[in-house]
Amino acid sequence: MTKAAFSVSVELERLAALGLWTVPGVGPEALKALRACAGGALAPLLAAPVADYAQVLPAAVRARMQGLETVEPLAELALRRCAKAGIQIAWPGDAAYPAELAQCPDAPPLLFHFGTPGPGEPGRRRLAMVGSRHPDAGFLLRARAFAREVAQAGALIVSGAADGVDRACHFGALDARQETWAFVGSALDELDSAQAKMLPAVLAAGGAYFSELPPGVRASKESFPRRNRLISGAAHAVLVLRAGARSGALYTAAAALRQGRPLYALPGDADNEAAAGCNALLAQGAARACTSSQAACRAVGLRPAERSAPPPGLRVALEALSGDARAAHAHLVAGEPRDFEALLSEIGGSSGTLTGALCELELAGRVVQLPGKRYERVD
Repeated sequence: MTKAAFSVSVELERLAALGLWTVPGVGPEALKALRACAGGALAPLLAAPVADYAQVLPAAVRARMQGLETVEPLAELALRRCAKAGIQIAWPGDAAYPAELAQCPDAPPLLFHFGTPGPGEPGRRRLAMVGSRHPDAGFLLRARAFAREVAQAGALIVSGAADGVDRACHFGALDARQETWAFVGSALDELDSAQAKMLPAVLAAGGAYFSELPPGVRASKESFPRRNRLISGAAHAVLVLRAGARSGALYTAAAALRQGRPLYALPGDADNEAAAGCNALLAQGAARACTSSQAACRAVGLRPAERSAPPPGLRVALEALSGDARAAHAHLVAGEPRDFEALLSEIGGSSGTLTGALCELELAGRVVQLPGKRYERVD
């Protein structure tokens, strides 16, 4: 096969995978069945009549493909949407596709991403740091400092950009002026307000946002547990910082165990319900205890950095913030946490605008988020 013919073959294979991947219900297992049906490659299915191979798909998926002649238009539509939103696509083998994730049996055939992630310097280690959306009082500042110290030692922090512990860990990496990766539970053109507000800071630090979901797909209760396997799969080890008995972070822990990733958990007091999930992982022997950032560094083969204060200039001047952020800041008082709904009632506007403003203030070191969607000003 000539080089040109090989390039065309790869392009057709990728277009077929993209088109099929946009069909709801088509996952890694369905793609394996389709490859077997087509003789080991997906390329022949790009322009083939759907009716010729739909029988190998689950009934629900076949129903969604009724009336569709081929998947080629789906691939073309996805490419147009990506181009419009500035979304890039990474394939296994590309520098932007984490090699560790590609080795997982249930890895997606492609990843959509913002940013230009690459393998980095040889030996760069990645630690997934995850936790509850609603941890106990005061824990978010601890999580942020913990992640900052790990990032300062050279680890790339991987998390899910969700409220609470996940976002605090991303902030910690940014405090250290280090890149961080976020795997989100929606398409990249359907980010929530806080994720969208954090995106520029993540990209400016050399980080990236990833999703396996094609443009236009909103987050759902089903998409979050599935994306958690991407967080663990892209990392060399997983640390659950805080998790209650029903925390979604436990899905990441379960994925880590399936994938053979070393799993660690930060223990909490026995009567602390917010730490019940972490304590259970430790009691069951599923996870090893990790009680400090130094231990977390050693878990991924790094020498711990010396403890240090946040870099100078971390707190951003109010004049540099948006009008929405300044308005929210003016309604907060140091030492007096305020409820999100109360703030929204006072300030007016949409909940999305206020969420974005508060995230901007968190990034700027001007506000801390407390459990129960309460916020406190930092002076």
